[in-house]
Amino acid sequence: MTTSLSAGRERSPREAEGDGTQRPPMAVGFVSGSAVEAVCETLAALGIEPDRALAQSGIDPFGPGPADPISFAALGRLMAVAEHRSGCPHIGLLAGQRTSLASLGELGLLMRHSDTLGDALRTLERHQGLFDRGAVVDVGVSGSVAIASYAPYEPDADGIALHCERALTALTTVMRALQDADWAPDEVLVPRRQPPDAKPYAEFFRAPVRFEQEIAALVFPATLLDRRIGGANPVLRRIAERRLRRFEGGDLTEVLRRHLRSTLIRGRLSAQQAAETMAVHRRTLSRRLKAAGTCYRSVANETRLAVARQLLADTDLGLAEIASALEFSEPAAFTHAFRRWTGTTPSAWRRDRRSPVTVAERFAPGQGGEAP
Repeated sequence: MTTSLSAGRERSPREAEGDGTQRPPMAVGFVSGSAVEAVCETLAALGIEPDRALAQSGIDPFGPGPADPISFAALGRLMAVAEHRSGCPHIGLLAGQRTSLASLGELGLLMRHSDTLGDALRTLERHQGLFDRGAVVDVGVSGSVAIASYAPYEPDADGIALHCERALTALTTVMRALQDADWAPDEVLVPRRQPPDAKPYAEFFRAPVRFEQEIAALVFPATLLDRRIGGANPVLRRIAERRLRRFEGGDLTEVLRRHLRSTLIRGRLSAQQAAETMAVHRRTLSRRLKAAGTCYRSVANETRLAVARQLLADTDLGLAEIASALEFSEPAAFTHAFRRWTGTTPSAWRRDRRSPVTVAERFAPGQGGEAP
């Protein structure tokens, strides 16, 4: 069955032609409605009524279209509800396969006509805010290895692991479109508990899939970044670059949050390093953050808390491992900080999050604010 999200709204001629028309960047904490459409199409393919899942997630089935923004939190709720209703633990894997270069609009056009795969991935890294302002894409190189990661920074949202799973699948699909349909990463890192059946992951990625990880990432040879993209058209590339340039920029606090979230993947957080990366003096950064009603320490702590909650909720990593990932000297320091941030301990928060009563309440009909 087709969901009202897509069936109840006719696409404009521009959308139908896939001409790459792109709206301005999403507001902070929002993503493109195309992700919702992908989840609904996946549910329909599984024989599940999408409209009921939308309403249960607090999303109007007749509201947003594929190009309209929706909150990152609402999409996460939808994915969690979709997993719960379908009983399919790899729902994110299925939804991610519905992403294409065309679905990324102008950004997809620019990636398609980039010189090399590295240029295309760096374009995605830079302009992701056009369709996703709840996470950051980071492409790093360590020796002979490249790591393309996806890191949500929305605190305490449902379905974060499914967000990550969907994003890694979408990124793999896009990389295959740019290079080779048979391409496979060296390994895939997924920040979630291993599902009962990991076969669907192995079949799609065609590579070792490591669950219970601290980050969501594809690992592949760094030499791949220099591989040229066949059929790239420099004229179309310049046109897409000019259009996307109109949407560059962003709120300073969000720019810092994105920087810290990607930096936390690779190493130690530092106010000085953040200022240098953002090309401002450290005192200037502090002054501008103060004018925005915050400070470096607050944004850094929010970033650590978001990661802590995701790892506690979706993995079985021990407190020592999580503390290390968040750059705490020892588990006790992490526990103290987490209690200060939330009023409870990491262990208690994890138990409460996973309790059958809490889970049942979260997925009870109408929890999204609408009748199913």
